[in-house]
Amino acid sequence: MTAPLKVGVVGVGHLGKEHARIYRDLPESELVGISDSDPAKAEKATELGTAYFQDPRELIGKVDAVSIATPTSTHYTVAKDFLKAGIHTLIEKPITLKLEEADELLDLARKKNCALQVGHIERHNPGFKRIEEIAKNIRFLEIHRLGPFTGRINDCGVVLDLMIHDLDIVLGLVKSEVASFDAIGVNVLTPFEDIANVRMKFKNGAVADITASRLTFEKQRKIRIFQEDAYISLDFAAQSCKIFRKNGAEIVPEIVDIEKAEPLKEELKFFLANIRSGKSLGHPDTAARDALKLALEIARRVQAEQPKPTVHSKP
Repeated sequence: MTAPLKVGVVGVGHLGKEHARIYRDLPESELVGISDSDPAKAEKATELGTAYFQDPRELIGKVDAVSIATPTSTHYTVAKDFLKAGIHTLIEKPITLKLEEADELLDLARKKNCALQVGHIERHNPGFKRIEEIAKNIRFLEIHRLGPFTGRINDCGVVLDLMIHDLDIVLGLVKSEVASFDAIGVNVLTPFEDIANVRMKFKNGAVADITASRLTFEKQRKIRIFQEDAYISLDFAAQSCKIFRKNGAEIVPEIVDIEKAEPLKEELKFFLANIRSGKSLGHPDTAARDALKLALEIARRVQAEQPKPTVHSKP
């Protein structure tokens, strides 16, 4: 039997602790250690039965691969250290806050023949994987990704925080260049946009309407796809899908069988399998770069459309 890959996790907050749990439980991996700038997280290492390091660079030389789940503003610096050391790296989305930083990491992964994967978790949602098989000749997509404000993300707006999932999905499904887009959004609780909407037109004629909010009490993660012969509806959270097909003058509903699974677990298994097979070595996640580029353009447009504060002259 092949020995498990030695892995570490940098940043063990809300999402990072789940990376660590899954790596600990998977037979394909051995959780060597976790790193977090907060010394109190040493308790989490004890829970997981692994080592704690305050400085992530202490994992270098001890691991084959690493997950980085730190704040987005730190992704570039942390990932660069590991890639320079030839360590396969998974970075939670978005890859970085700046396109030039993403390009540098991608180039470094190529030079070092490393796997570099970005945590676009919905790619590994069993419901979405079924959608990929069904969706053809898409004409219109509508996506809503809504949820309550948590305060966990304070270095970017909702476009880079949430909408980027759906930009990645749409670019993968439509497979055409964006011809134009209109975007609006509002800052409410942070200096960044907390709710945003974009309508994109693609060169092949497809249209996508995407709304993301971190101000909604109830969570919603749904996509609706309209194509030549069918309407497809998927609830990402419930992993449930319905298709309504055109049959002559009638619309016939159909329930799609989906074998449910934990998307993050599927994502990490995919990462480890690609390292073992060599499939992704030196071929980093350029699709994540495309999603970041589009997200940054949308976020800039949203902020440019923000109303300017009224300046009242003294009486």
